[in-house]
Amino acid sequence: MKQVPSIRLNNGTAMPQLGFGVWQVPDSEAESAVGTALEAGYRSIDTAAVYGNERGTGRAVAASGVPRGDLFVTTKLWNGPKQRWGRDQVLRAFDDSLDKLGLDHLDLYLIHWPRPMRDDFLAIWKTFEEIAASGRAKAVGVSNFRPADLERLRGESDLVPAVNQIELHPLFPQEELRALHTSLGIVTEAWSPLGQGKELLTLPAVAAVAAKHGRSAAQVVLRWHLQLGNVVIPKSVTPARIRENLDVFGFELDAADLAELSALGSGAAARRIGPDPAVFDV
Repeated sequence: MKQVPSIRLNNGTAMPQLGFGVWQVPDSEAESAVGTALEAGYRSIDTAAVYGNERGTGRAVAASGVPRGDLFVTTKLWNGPKQRWGRDQVLRAFDDSLDKLGLDHLDLYLIHWPRPMRDDFLAIWKTFEEIAASGRAKAVGVSNFRPADLERLRGESDLVPAVNQIELHPLFPQEELRALHTSLGIVTEAWSPLGQGKELLTLPAVAAVAAKHGRSAAQVVLRWHLQLGNVVIPKSVTPARIRENLDVFGFELDAADLAELSALGSGAAARRIGPDPAVFDV
């Protein structure tokens, strides 16, 4: 199995292009799942405060024996309701995540949702600037930010987010947002890169590309992401699938394959699986 390539973030930090996500993995199962992923060869782990599994993730990291310098750990600020997100609250949440993970620094810290109806992500970002300057997070970024949200940040801050983690898969390819990321020097990271496995992996077009290469549907979709330049964080608790999702570097899609998969969500065919960031406030 080939080594996972890295993408260079806008501050020079190297981030593995394929990582392991733990959304919806209970804390009681996170240690086993993350441990399996690290044993298989993953070196990037993506969690979040709201997932409730930072402790299990941290236990797996500690038990893995993998040197800290070889790992890339991401978590996210849950800027949820019933909370005033001033500087002290953001710093307290950051420290709480570090404590649960058992780490002295993060590789990437993200604002989980823009929640534009609250008009507070600019103030939160000011504290993220402080966290980045302290070195306790090697890079900071955002998640689920729309073009309008990124433009507001650009107008108020000299610090460009290193990453925007967004819903992205062939049924929702986000061409406009990816193009904006490229123009601003922001890396695109895909959550639910496999479309949560509901419809996408059973489509005839995906099956045809998979059969052509002798690979699984999940592997060709992950390969589509990688060849577009996206960072991906597939999630599974099944050891065989964890390993399969990492085994995507021994083949390459051709131009026709890429076009076939990209056409699944082109234009009016594009459709979300997750919440719309314009209105999400749960």
